[in-house]
Amino acid sequence: MKKAKIYKPNKTAMQSGFGKTNKWILEFDTKDPTKNPLMGWESSSDTYSELKMEFSTKDLAINYAKKKKIDFELIEPKKRKVVKKSYADNFLN
Repeated sequence: MKKAKIYKPNKTAMQSGFGKTNKWILEFDTKDPTKNPLMGWESSSDTYSELKMEFSTKDLAINYAKKKKIDFELIEPKKRKVVKKSYADNFLN
């Protein structure tokens, strides 16, 4: 049976904002990854590993996986701890 993970992507280190982090991703796990003897790259004959599906909500992704009978692992995003900073705090301590 196909195994997938549903998650919300983190922001990349190359961006300062949170663009492209509002979608939920359904991504299939790779079965039997092998190492290419010529180039040393990791490869697989499993074409599902190349598939990434985007959903606007978590519920849509879960419903799709259940409808297609896909075993899935749900990875919840971690809550960010926001520390309010002020430039004046540098001089008050």
